[in-house]
Amino acid sequence: MAKFLIVEARFYDHLNDMLVAGAKAALKQAGHEVEVLTVPGALEIPGAIALADGSGDYDGYVAIGVVIRGETYHFEIVAGESARGIMALTMDGLAIGNGILTVENEAQALVRADPKQKDKGGEAAKAALALLALRERWA
Repeated sequence: MAKFLIVEARFYDHLNDMLVAGAKAALKQAGHEVEVLTVPGALEIPGAIALADGSGDYDGYVAIGVVIRGETYHFEIVAGESARGIMALTMDGLAIGNGILTVENEAQALVRADPKQKDKGGEAAKAALALLALRERWA
């Protein structure tokens, strides 16, 4: 049994609840232990994962959050930099599933977050599981 940390940027509670539920369900169905850590925003997710990985307590991670385009350039910075940070950690060998939604509006986010529809939280957890299996294969 592996231990996973879901790191969520809790900004839209109702959307995060669905994403976390999907991720937890996928990880628990695979027989793994799960903890959830909340950070202020999507930009803090990669840093929190890097800090948590230094503890040696976790085998994999799932990044959860929702970034909805607004009227300013902030959307591009948050979406791009959080993805870049997660990718850098993944390239360093961490098993991370990226479930940070980057959408135009709340309607798009609802469809993607809902475990009964697109279940992007569950998909992110499955990606983390796949990367962990690859890491173990080539360890």
